[in-house]
Amino acid sequence: MIRDPEGFDIFLGDLRRFVKERLVPHEKAVMENDEVPQEIVREMAQQGMFGYSIPEEYGGAGMTTEELVLAAIELSQCSVAFRARVGTNTGIGSEALVADGTREQKEKYLPMLASGDVTGAFALTEPEAGSEATALKSTARREGDVYILNGTKCFITNAPIAGLFTVMARTNPQVPGAAGISAFIVERNTPGLSTAAPYRKMGQEGSPVSEVHFHDCRVPAENLIGGEEGMGFRTAMKVLNKQRIHLAALCTGPAIRMLDEAIRFVTERRQFGQPLADFQLIQAMIADCQTEIHAARALILETARQRDRGEDVTLAASMCKYFASEMCGRVADRCVQMFGGYGYIADYGIERFYRDVRLFRLYEGTSQIHQLNIAKRTLAAHGYREGK
Repeated sequence: MIRDPEGFDIFLGDLRRFVKERLVPHEKAVMENDEVPQEIVREMAQQGMFGYSIPEEYGGAGMTTEELVLAAIELSQCSVAFRARVGTNTGIGSEALVADGTREQKEKYLPMLASGDVTGAFALTEPEAGSEATALKSTARREGDVYILNGTKCFITNAPIAGLFTVMARTNPQVPGAAGISAFIVERNTPGLSTAAPYRKMGQEGSPVSEVHFHDCRVPAENLIGGEEGMGFRTAMKVLNKQRIHLAALCTGPAIRMLDEAIRFVTERRQFGQPLADFQLIQAMIADCQTEIHAARALILETARQRDRGEDVTLAASMCKYFASEMCGRVADRCVQMFGGYGYIADYGIERFYRDVRLFRLYEGTSQIHQLNIAKRTLAAHGYREGK
């Protein structure tokens, strides 16, 4: 759902120019320095990028799902680090509060996230609980007016710079699976919370990721999201359903950018007296890239509209994330191939995108987990019960 089509078209045009004129020129520096410059972070905050999907009453833009994915496709046509810098605030780092936070929690924290004054992080994954999130071992024990959190989270985007963490922990160790999990808001300066040094990664330079440790971390009981124990996993799934659609859009933008770069190269580069673009096998790769990008975009937009209509998009969101992330990887591979030997050289930039987008198939559910989820839900819709 687009609330004001004419106004939103103007917004997208302005965003497209900002990406090309302000973000793309800084890509090399971000890679070399492994950091998004503070000047650019301030400009992104002034553009309202930290609050795209946060409700207007708390200082955000209140975007619908369809508006959010269209903005994400534009924003992600540059180095992944830029969208990752704002992405936790406008997505996974704020959505738990938006979905299930109490009025008091929303009023206290959402304006900070929307303005970019505080960076959010979503702490779910653990060393022994990745794709099977219900296996998490972090605990939260109630003692009077506080909860005592203990445990370790890993692969947490923006953890080294975050000021606010959405944390999933087990409040009832006697109840296995999802039912014993609760969600908390934990501020950076809470005693007992610490973050490790950022990982050295294959790609996505400029996007810091690290472990988060909780050692007898005392969190006020009022920071239990929704004010109710045992609803944390339900909250996490609400977050991930929306974020998987969002992430699918964030996979599509880089694919568009990579294809644009490859087309520019093959139309200018000549072999045997003619442009590479004249060769039919190059044209075949262009056709495959273009078709898959359009298929992903169509799937994402339809799923976004379904969510805006209030429909259950658990299956469709999983299909979006699975297809778009795999599509992006295939486009990256073809584009490096179109560059030939130059595709392996850092000066041309396509190798950076090739490394950056590899992570898309791993986080927020690996491709294999999404395959299982899609298959099980499809079979269940046909009345089949596994093992029967």
